[in-house]
Amino acid sequence: MGAGVSSDLDAQKGTTNFQLKTGLNDVPESCISSIFMYLDPPEICKLARLNKAFRGASLADFVWETKLPSNYRYLVEKVLGRNPDSLCKKETFARLCSPNRFDGGNKEVWLDKNSGKLCLSVSAKAMKITGIDDRRYWNHIPTEESRFETVAYLQQIWWFEVVGELEFEFPPGSYSVFFRLHLGKPSKRFGRRVCNLDQVHGWNTKPVRFQLSTSTGLQISSECYLYEPGNWIHYHAGDFIIDDSNPTTKIKFSMMQIDCTHTKGGLCVDSVFIYPSEFRQMRFK
Repeated sequence: MGAGVSSDLDAQKGTTNFQLKTGLNDVPESCISSIFMYLDPPEICKLARLNKAFRGASLADFVWETKLPSNYRYLVEKVLGRNPDSLCKKETFARLCSPNRFDGGNKEVWLDKNSGKLCLSVSAKAMKITGIDDRRYWNHIPTEESRFETVAYLQQIWWFEVVGELEFEFPPGSYSVFFRLHLGKPSKRFGRRVCNLDQVHGWNTKPVRFQLSTSTGLQISSECYLYEPGNWIHYHAGDFIIDDSNPTTKIKFSMMQIDCTHTKGGLCVDSVFIYPSEFRQMRFK
């Protein structure tokens, strides 16, 4: 009988040892991938470093397809110039998260790494600016403070008008449009940022009118005085909504101050940003 008890104890001990050796490597990749579908991309990338099972699960196409916007095939073809089926979904997400320029390099699109939401930027060079070819009024100046490495700088003008257009396939959702502007001419001197405000004038006399319209019939107009010389400010032009019935939408945005009773000048026009409306408070406080 003593031998029988000893044998049972040995068996239980062996079972216990077997249970203690079970770890994360024993979890099926399919189970891990199913969990990854509910996590944000940065969380998936962190967990992928745990072991081979988690790394393998993080490569599953069905995981990353849930992180991509519904128009990702359009983005791959238009922006990356690739066949969407030639890339795995994780590589597609990674490439689209990097800023990708199109339309001659004057427009840029990228995905937010945390949410996969679409963001766009349109350079001043892609917009129609009254008097832009006349050096008495405007100059394009290089700067590290622009994602396009250059901005349009207004010295002085009577009729101020900037108009841009964009035709694009947006995923369904609500989007906000902002003009990125700067009163004063920023530069660097001896490695330090300086700002020349000598030519800033005329913006406190009358407000600037911002307008936004879409091919769906939306029309928005608002007015705002330009403020905070020496700082980049995002001026809200309006919001628009995309639903499933709008595969391609044409957007027109503009800003103007056409009161010819006075001149205005000393303004940098960098670009127009289009972000998901939910980013508005977070990014432009």
